[in-house]
Amino acid sequence: MPMIETPHMRMPKLGLGTWPMKGAECQAAVESAIGLGYRHLDTAEMYGNEEAVGAGIAASGVARDALFVTTKVWHDKLTPDGIRGAIAASLARLKLDHVDLFLIHWPNPAMDLDACLRSLEAARGAGLARAVGVCNFPPKLFRRALTAGITPIACLQVEHHIYLDQTPLLDLAREHGAAFTCYSPTTKNAVAEDPAIRGIAQKHGATPVQVALAWVLRHPHVAAIPKSAGVLNQGANLGALALRLDAEDLATIAALPKNRRLVNPAFAPDWENG
Repeated sequence: MPMIETPHMRMPKLGLGTWPMKGAECQAAVESAIGLGYRHLDTAEMYGNEEAVGAGIAASGVARDALFVTTKVWHDKLTPDGIRGAIAASLARLKLDHVDLFLIHWPNPAMDLDACLRSLEAARGAGLARAVGVCNFPPKLFRRALTAGITPIACLQVEHHIYLDQTPLLDLAREHGAAFTCYSPTTKNAVAEDPAIRGIAQKHGATPVQVALAWVLRHPHVAAIPKSAGVLNQGANLGALALRLDAEDLATIAALPKNRRLVNPAFAPDWENG
């Protein structure tokens, strides 16, 4: 498994996203993914599946230190007490003594960013999280977190795929030595019906989903966490690691519209000006 190495952490480039799986389905998916060689597992308080992820980890028989586990605090708990309680509760549900990465899941306009960052640093300093970071921060807010000097922002997790241009965030992450994790990297399978992507896939003997994953993974500091419940799809996603897109492929993908956002809840920040 290729790794992303930054001054703040070492993270596998391809992980298993677990939203919206729950219960036995989620536990089985975690177990099968680990069995195939996945070592990066992504969950969150809001997903309601931390217990299942933890059970899958325990049943896998793989040493804890060989795994990279991410969880997140929900936007209604972005106070010092809320963050402190959230990571303790997540660790209890996961049955782990630490996570490798602890993230603010969504920003909250009422949050005191500096206070939140101090709480993340406290969790990191206490060994509850080996690294900390943020999700769904627009460029201005992400820059504020990166330059606050309160805690090292090890990672940004955000929607990123062939239909959404995230260049400003990618550039900020690279500039400041932060990893960049993509959720919805396979466009919720919209690529399966895209003639341009189907053509690239046919040329390489690959699938459209593998093309989409190869496109995001081509950057050395970028990871992807596609959700996949079944062992066949999990194995196919691993195959994207070996797919190399050529200049013609990249030009074809560059010509596709880049303003298609798949995840945009009512509480989302102002993506352009936030």
